[in-house]
Amino acid sequence: MASAAVHDLNSLISSEGRDFLIRNNGDQVKISSLIGKNVGLYFSASWCPPCRRFTPVFAGVYEELASKGDFEVIFVSSDRDEDSFKDYFSKMPWLSIPFSDSETVKRLKELFKVRGIPHLVVLDPSGKVSTDQGVRLVSEYGVSVYPFTPEQIQYLKDKEEEAKRNQTISSLLVSNSRSYVISNDGNQIPVSELEGKVIGLYFSVNGHAPCDEFTPILVDTYKKLKEKGQNFEIVLISLDDEDEDFSQVLKTVPWLALPFKDEKCTKLIRYFELSTIPTLVIIGQDGKTLISNAAELVQEHGIDAYPFTPEKLEELAEIQKSKLESQTLEAILVHGEKDFVIGKDGAKVPVSELVGKNILLSFSAHWCRPCRAFLPKLIDTYNVIKQKYKEFEVIFISSDRDQASFEEFFSGMPWLALPFGDERKSFLNRRFKIEGIPALVAINESGRTVSTNARKLITEHGADAYPFTEERLKQLEDQLEEEAKGWPEKLRHELHDEHELVLTRHRSYVCDGCNEMGSGRSFYCKECDFDLHPKCALKNDEEAKEEGKEGWICEEGVCRRA
Repeated sequence: MASAAVHDLNSLISSEGRDFLIRNNGDQVKISSLIGKNVGLYFSASWCPPCRRFTPVFAGVYEELASKGDFEVIFVSSDRDEDSFKDYFSKMPWLSIPFSDSETVKRLKELFKVRGIPHLVVLDPSGKVSTDQGVRLVSEYGVSVYPFTPEQIQYLKDKEEEAKRNQTISSLLVSNSRSYVISNDGNQIPVSELEGKVIGLYFSVNGHAPCDEFTPILVDTYKKLKEKGQNFEIVLISLDDEDEDFSQVLKTVPWLALPFKDEKCTKLIRYFELSTIPTLVIIGQDGKTLISNAAELVQEHGIDAYPFTPEKLEELAEIQKSKLESQTLEAILVHGEKDFVIGKDGAKVPVSELVGKNILLSFSAHWCRPCRAFLPKLIDTYNVIKQKYKEFEVIFISSDRDQASFEEFFSGMPWLALPFGDERKSFLNRRFKIEGIPALVAINESGRTVSTNARKLITEHGADAYPFTEERLKQLEDQLEEEAKGWPEKLRHELHDEHELVLTRHRSYVCDGCNEMGSGRSFYCKECDFDLHPKCALKNDEEAKEEGKEGWICEEGVCRRA
C-alpha cells in the first residue's frame, strides 16, 4: 500500500560521515546521483530461502530496466555477519548500504514497518512510496509492473481480466521468447499442435508426497485415455527448484512440459490462483478453463472423469451420492486381498468382524504434535465408551514416515490399525477429504459416515458425544440449554477478580481455568478475553456448602440451582 509521505532520499539513506552507497566491487556511488529516479529499497538476507529464490528473479528484472536509466535498487541487508553479506551481495547487480551501517538499516526497517523478508519498497522520483508490495508485484508481473504506479498496476490487472475472457491454450502457454513445449525426450512441440484438445496443466513438485502419490495415478489415467484415442494431453508445470529434479521427473512421465523455470510457470501460478499441489487444471477444447483442479476427480474416478465437462461432473456427483448412501464398512476398508486390520501383536483382524460396530477412523502420526497432544483425550474417551458399549472400535490410520515411528506410536493405543504403508490409507484420505491431522471420521453400525469432524465433538464433549450423530449432538445442545437455565447470569471468580464474568454463548473456546476446549457457554470477560468453563466457574459441592450456597445441586463437576 502506497503512503502519502514524501521522503528525502539523502536524509533517508545517508548517515553521519556517509553520503554514498557501495557496489559489490567496492566502488562508491553518491546518493545524490539517485535523485529523480525510481528507487527500490530491497530488504533481504542470505539466510532467508524465499530471499534467495526471489533475488535472481528480481536481478533479471533489474537488468532489463537498467537501460532506462531511471531505476535503481538499494540492498538493505539483514545478514548476520559481513562475510555472509559480501557473498550474497556479490550476486546482486545493484547498490547497497554498507554492512557496517546497522543504524540506518534498523531505522529503515522501522520506518517502513518491515515485518518479513524479502520486502521491496519502491519510491517514485519525488520520494513518495509507490508500493510496499514490490516483491509480490515483481513475482506476478515482472518487468511489466514498472514504474510500480497505481495506474500501471491497474492497467496490468485489467489486461489480465481481458486475457481471461479471451483465453486460449496459446495465450496460456506461449511467451515472447517461446512458442513450444517440450517432450520427455527433449523435442520441441509447437503449442499450436495442442489447439482443439482437452489439456491438463499439471502443477507438481518432485519429492512432495501428495504429488508423488498422485503422479502414478495420473500416468495410468493418461495412458488409458491415449489407448482409447481420446484427444487429450497433459503439460507439466514444474515447481521444482532444481533442474535435476525436473529432468528426473520428465524422463518418467509420458506427457509434455514447460521448460524448467520458464517465466510462464510463475505467471500461471498466479493466473490460476494456485493454492495447493498437486493441481490439475483442465482446459477445454475451446481453450477455456473447465475445472480449476481435477486431481481429486482423477484420483476418485480415473478415466471415467473424462472429458471433465459440466455434464460429466453432474453424472459423477450422482454416482458419488449413490456410493455414500450405500456405503458399508467393507466397501471402504476391504481392497482386494486387504480385508483386515491389525492388533497390537500384528495379528490380523478381519474387517468382517467389525461390521455392525460404530467405528472411528483415527488419522494421526507420531511426528504430529497436535496428534500426540490429542491422543490422551482420545484414549480416555475410548475407554469410557468401551465400558458402556462393546460394539465400538477405533482404527488408527497412520501418516508416520517409517515403520519404527508407527510401531512406537501405535504401542500406546488400545485399539486397532491399518498396517504401516497400507495402500488403503490414500483411498481413505481421498474418500473423507483429509486435509490435516489429527482427524476423526465416525462410521455408524451400518457403515454410513455420520461425522467427519468427530475430533471436534470429542474435544468438546468427550465420551458424551458417542455415537457422534447429529441427533446426539442436538441432545447435548438441548441438555446444555436446560442446565444453563440454573446458572447465574454473572459472577465473580478468584481466577479473574478484576471484572465480573458474564454467561455468554461461545461455539468453542479454551478455558483459562483448566486449559481445555469448551463449547456452548462460558463465563466470559470481554475486556480481557477471559473464558471459564461453567464447571470451572461454578463452585463444586463442597465449596458451595462451605460458603453457605444453599439451593444449588452439584453433579459431575457442574453446579446448578435446585
